Amino acid sequence: MTRRAPPTALLLLRVTDLTIQPNVHVTIDYELRDDEGDMLEESAGEGGEPIRYVHGYGMLVPGLEAALLGLSAGDVRDVVVPAEAGYGEYDDDLLLELDRSELPDPKGVAVGDEFIAESPDGDEIAMSVVEVRDDMVLVDANHPLAGMTLRYHVTVRDIRPATDDEIKEAAAQLDDAHEHVHGPDCDHDHDHDPVPIGKRSVN
Repeated sequence: MTRRAPPTALLLLRVTDLTIQPNVHVTIDYELRDDEGDMLEESAGEGGEPIRYVHGYGMLVPGLEAALLGLSAGDVRDVVVPAEAGYGEYDDDLLLELDRSELPDPKGVAVGDEFIAESPDGDEIAMSVVEVRDDMVLVDANHPLAGMTLRYHVTVRDIRPATDDEIKEAAAQLDDAHEHVHGPDCDHDHDHDPVPIGKRSVN
């Protein structure tokens, strides 16, 4: 006589066999290196932590999220993400001159400072200061990793069905996403109100 496994065993089997699909909550450990192999960031580094996200809502760069589809807990992968599938190509037109008086701290502004600016259409854009002049400041609105080929080494630590609240939050973040892309290392200063750039367009 064949004995059937108890329902709990069947449930555990389904959970164990879960793969990365839309509406699944994923935890991954990672290392991120540039095209020369230099370490940019890692979950095991100082201040680092695993990436936790709900799959299918653009919470990762497109090339990495696509490569994780179908993986299981315990899987290890090396993923190469070209610039166009990462943070985009570097755009020289995003090097902008701003009047120094427009910045939150005109006297204390220094190279490397980061802040959020508001475009004429109301979009928020992350910028970093690359040069300080007498009355003007040169800022870069490209993402720090724009134009770079990104090399990820990832380990899938955990996969589980996302909760309804997690799915709603992921969907809301997708709807409200900034024009710039935030990665795991996002450390832009959001304490100040966005700096307006030019005049808002009138429809």
